[in-house]
This record gives sequence, structure tokens and C-alpha cells, in this order.
Amino acid sequence: MLKKLLGGLVSVLVPATAFAGGDHSGHAIHQHGAVLSSENVEIDQNYDILAAHVHRSGRIVTFHMTLKGTAGATVPEPAGQLAGAPVEAYVWPTSLKPDAVGFESEDGILALVATSHPDFDDTPLFDEDGDGDAGNDGAKWHSHWVVLTPNEACGAGTLSVKDIPDGVSPKMPATWPGLPIYIDSPGYSPVLSGEEITINVSFDDPAIASGMSYDGVTSALRVNQNIHAPLLCVVDVFDVASGDLSLPGKLN
Repeated sequence: MLKKLLGGLVSVLVPATAFAGGDHSGHAIHQHGAVLSSENVEIDQNYDILAAHVHRSGRIVTFHMTLKGTAGATVPEPAGQLAGAPVEAYVWPTSLKPDAVGFESEDGILALVATSHPDFDDTPLFDEDGDGDAGNDGAKWHSHWVVLTPNEACGAGTLSVKDIPDGVSPKMPATWPGLPIYIDSPGYSPVLSGEEITINVSFDDPAIASGMSYDGVTSALRVNQNIHAPLLCVVDVFDVASGDLSLPGKLN
């Protein structure tokens, strides 16, 4: 299904050259089993994926990506309002079921994302910029769990963050920000260091993630102009680590 939805995005899995200077041995690109991607000179280098990797140490699962450029250096231009607001994201689609992190849903693609969107804030429990206001820092890179599903209302073969229909109250994670979509704001801080972006995630039961498949994606989303379902559509895919969204990475 994923290949059909985002087919035609071809990347060749070839090793990339090491970065000059500093100790980058912990970067995704140097990890055994990483999903490697060739450089793409046609896109913003800050979204050009060279490698995506996920590994585990006890209860902590580390999601990281190596970019050709500088992770997090590009952020979307504000629209000045919620309607049509742009969102840009680093995404790790996984094979985990949405209920693995607390969503009452069996269908959809569970993905960990790091997002930036200057027009709105969706992490009401956290003050990412430390200015005493937890509601004004959507532009700061922050993490979410989201459930992605095919949505023809966003365009043929397109995905959106799964909507919650009117009158329905599914079980959601404790840190759900209250939006009518399947999104969680767990507060895991993305670490941006040069060409690397890293998010460390904790699981009560680390066995949940055993054998998980994953991929790496950089993309753009947009809030519906009507601020109505579908609320948040994927509108552009910059890069896919595997080239075909086949989730070839394995967490062993």
C-alpha cells in the first residue's frame, strides 16, 4: 500500500561518504542496518536524507537521520493564520500498530515525526523555547506520534493525519493535544546537531518495538483552508530514505 501511495520516488541505496571533522561514528549513516539514500541535488539539502536508523538500548529507542545539509535549519514560512498553515517534518514511518503508543486504532501508519509550524502550537504541555508561554513555540522543532492514512480528499494517492469524526471520542494518549486528529505530543525533544537529527523515545514495554520495521521521510503538510476534515494533509514529499517507502529498516 505504501509503495502505491508514494510510488515514483526513487532513491538508490548506496553508501555515502563520511563527513569531515568531528566524531560522527554515532550518526545514522555509520550504523549497521541503516537505510541509506543517495544525495539528491534537486532538493533542499536540509531535507536530503543520507541515512535513517533506529536502535534500542533497554527501554529507550533512538530514531535518527543523517542529512546532507543541516538538520532543522529550514523551517516553513508562516502563513499568518491557521487556515493553510504549513508544516515541515522529519518522519520515521513504522510498522507498529497505533495502539502501541496509546491510540484506539488498529489501522493506519504509526509514525514518529519532528515538526516545525510557526502559525500554531500543538504542544500545550511544553514550553519549547523556555519563555514562560507554552502556547507560542510551534516553530521550534518538536516531536509527535501521528497516525497516517490514505485520504483521497487530500489528493489522489495522498496521506493525511487520521481525522477524528464529529461525535466520536476514541481513546487517545494522555498527552494528546486535543486536536481532532490522531496526534500525540509526548514531549520527546529532537536533538539537532549538524547534519543529524535524533529523537529518543521511551516505551513502558520495550518488547513492543522488537522487530519493528521503519523508513525515513522528509515532507511538508498543510492545514486545510477550511480548518475541517481532512485537517492535515501531506502536500509534498521531499525525500524517502528507501526510495519506495517499503520500511526496509529493522529494529533488532
